[in-house]
Amino acid sequence: MGFLSVLTMAQRLVSERISPGATVVDATAGGGVDTLFLAKAAGPGGRVYAFDVQEEALARTRKRLLEAAAAATTGAGGDRTLAEVVLLHAGHEEMAELVPADAHGRVGAVMFNLGYLPGGPASADGAGPVITKPDTTLAALDAALRLLAPGGIATIAVYPGHEGGQDEASAVGDWIAALPDDAVQALLYRFPKRAGSPYLYALEKK
Repeated sequence: MGFLSVLTMAQRLVSERISPGATVVDATAGGGVDTLFLAKAAGPGGRVYAFDVQEEALARTRKRLLEAAAAATTGAGGDRTLAEVVLLHAGHEEMAELVPADAHGRVGAVMFNLGYLPGGPASADGAGPVITKPDTTLAALDAALRLLAPGGIATIAVYPGHEGGQDEASAVGDWIAALPDDAVQALLYRFPKRAGSPYLYALEKK
């Protein structure tokens, strides 16, 4: 049967901890998989703030949401109860400034899926895909902890297998290790026999 994938485990952990009507954040919208999941989980009255620095990622996310909404209205199996989604063309390190102040300390979940957008455009220097970087990722994680409500969860999928990925994964691990025990409960979900495979951190705010 096998174990749950890293991304499926992240969604399960989040779904067990947020209630309909919640305010939630997708820190890395990418192709919109987690954004749509959060929109379904938060449901009517809920709100999702989805961040990405790439217009192409936001376009993919918007398309996924529109297709889900269209399926719902035609009765083709879509979910009829999506939360409002706010797409933000901005880095996730800006979430504390761009998520409204009245939501600070009340966010139910923040999801990070680090790495890069598969099939996305090359970076400005042409060296490869646009990837998440340790400095902005750690700033975003600091912001996420400030936004979370007590009992809220942050999930962080890291990808050590691509160039620069191990540096980011190590930085995230060091950042989590330095958090006070009375601030968060931390979980590591990993497949140790798969070298270079993605793994998941989850943080529950106390």
